[in-house]
Amino acid sequence: MRKIKTIFTFLLATLLLLSLAGCGSDGSTRTKDEKVVIKFSHVVAETTPKGQAALKFKELVEQKSGGKMEVQVFPSSQLFGDKEELEALQANNVQLIAPSVTKLVGFVPAFQLVDMPFLFSSDQAAYNFYDGPAGQKLMKSLEPKGMLGMAWWPNGAKHFTNSKRPLKTPADFKGLKFRTQSGGLLDAQFKALGAGSQTLAFAEVYQALQNGTVDGQENTFNNIDTQKYVEVQKYLTVSGHGRLDYVVLTNTKFWQSLTPEQQQIINEAMQEATAFERKLAEELNAKSFAKIKESGKVEVYELTETDRAAFIKALEPVYAEYTDKIGREYIEAARASQ
Repeated sequence: MRKIKTIFTFLLATLLLLSLAGCGSDGSTRTKDEKVVIKFSHVVAETTPKGQAALKFKELVEQKSGGKMEVQVFPSSQLFGDKEELEALQANNVQLIAPSVTKLVGFVPAFQLVDMPFLFSSDQAAYNFYDGPAGQKLMKSLEPKGMLGMAWWPNGAKHFTNSKRPLKTPADFKGLKFRTQSGGLLDAQFKALGAGSQTLAFAEVYQALQNGTVDGQENTFNNIDTQKYVEVQKYLTVSGHGRLDYVVLTNTKFWQSLTPEQQQIINEAMQEATAFERKLAEELNAKSFAKIKESGKVEVYELTETDRAAFIKALEPVYAEYTDKIGREYIEAARASQ
């Protein structure tokens, strides 16, 4: 009788171990035949590069998995807004989000790198950093917060607009006030140029420019075009001084609950969607720039290499203050990516 009881106990323990081996870290069991539903929440319209790339990712995952994986895309803050989506991801209420890089600074200060003025000389220089060892390390640095970086989705380089005068030299900024999307480094940027700054929500920018609350702002060509800033601004300086990009994030427990095959499908789909997103962002920015010039509503000035050198010199205090906060390793890697 005791021998039978011992055998029974052994078999029960074996079954329990086998059961646990098939579980993810969130306790859910995944098999290659089980349907996986992924909620992808973001805050912009479907017509944007981010919105189109999310739909492309959905198409690719469902195609590659033969319908065994489903991606539900929720654009335009249908589920969560800017402030709520990060908490929702950490709670695994959604499995994918693509926040602006600056939204991640509170978790890892090194993400301020995209705001460092004149750090990247071109879109390709930014891609070289993002795809290189330092960019991948930075993207993965959110794992202790329960979030795993999947990809960098660029939106484009930022350029200056204002309503007062052409901005060709650092001295031209003196006395002007600019809208920023966050304080800290961007405040320091405008302070070094002799200008003031004010943090305003994206939805409030047009009215603030119209009523003179601020004189200018910094943004991508596509945002300047689609937000109709040319109606309330007179001058555009093509500077490419900073970046406005996104990081696609997933929940770590959700990721660990997937089988290796499912993870591979997502990784492959994300890689293809990222290439699609980058190409689309470049095309839309180019079309918007052409449209802005054709409108005749703003005077356009493109910085020369000599101009850029003067700005870099004027902005040295920003580097002195923020290089160690961001991490010298990341700054040097970005400079090497040109």
